[in-house]
Amino acid sequence: MIQELHDAQVISGATFDEENRAPTSFGNDAQAWRAAQEGVAVCDRSHWGLIKLAGVDCLRFLNNQSTNDFNRLQPGQGCHTVFTNATGRMIELATAYVTEEAVFLLVSPSRRQQLLEWLDRFLFPMDRVELADVSEANAVFSLIGLESDTVLKESGVEEIAAQPEGTHKLVQIADIPVRVAVGSGLAMPGYTLIVSAEQAAALWEQITTSGAVAMGDRLWETLRIQQGRPAPDRELTEDYNPLEAGLWQSISFEKGCYIGQETIARLNTYKGVKQQLWGVRLSAPAEPETPIMAEGKKVGKLTSYTETEQGWFGLAYVRSKAGGAGLKVQLGSAEGELVDVPFLTHEYYQPARK
Repeated sequence: MIQELHDAQVISGATFDEENRAPTSFGNDAQAWRAAQEGVAVCDRSHWGLIKLAGVDCLRFLNNQSTNDFNRLQPGQGCHTVFTNATGRMIELATAYVTEEAVFLLVSPSRRQQLLEWLDRFLFPMDRVELADVSEANAVFSLIGLESDTVLKESGVEEIAAQPEGTHKLVQIADIPVRVAVGSGLAMPGYTLIVSAEQAAALWEQITTSGAVAMGDRLWETLRIQQGRPAPDRELTEDYNPLEAGLWQSISFEKGCYIGQETIARLNTYKGVKQQLWGVRLSAPAEPETPIMAEGKKVGKLTSYTETEQGWFGLAYVRSKAGGAGLKVQLGSAEGELVDVPFLTHEYYQPARK
């Protein structure tokens, strides 16, 4: 953890988890929740991993290792992409930002080391790619909410507003060099900010004094579940593939081969997705791993659960044949209903006819 940033957050009321990596809460969860929905909140994601790939072959290398099409990306663009194993099962969902000199991958905290080792495993001497973990040298913040543009404008940044998700640019905020990228990490309006560790505390102060409400990691987890973003060791595991996880928009079905491509392409072509990830609106609390029943038969299991101001909510993998949005289910003593969540899609890709 960046000590100066840590100290500034403690003064603002932050409490931290046992590993002292990210603020769990600022004691203002209700206010931060409203800010994310109606105004703007800022979440410290500096405990996430940031991996840098440099060298003339880095785009080609990533194109061969993950689901999205890196060969089409230009400096200043970015995308979500999924790393899968040889059978198309998921290792990690990453966000990539392409610059003139390198590609940066923002990855989940618990997948940082695993993905580094995975990528290094496929690097060969002839590959002109340099792989580095730059997590400790940088901090990452997410602006979340409808008023995120206003905070950037208050800080003197206007040129990136209304650009496609993943678009990013190195700008100056209060004389601090910051890479600002469109996209909050959730299916909510916002931006991702990457700054050097030395300047992190100054940027945090600038953003919070410009109107962003500090938000802890506990509330990020609640929003993640409501939005449907898969998380490692929950929905994002080697038990599932990215089509089951609803990550269709992170996959190119038109590019060449990559690890796991054959399985994923076959599942799409033959409509072979046997289970899908859904939101579940619940009548009572339920524990992850709880079986999901429909008409007396087990049709899936709960993977994540949270309590919100609107009630209890979860994410669950459910057999495709059982049904989708609107399906009534039972989880122990709790009743549930499957609902769409904005981060995910459930549509098969149809290639354009030539």
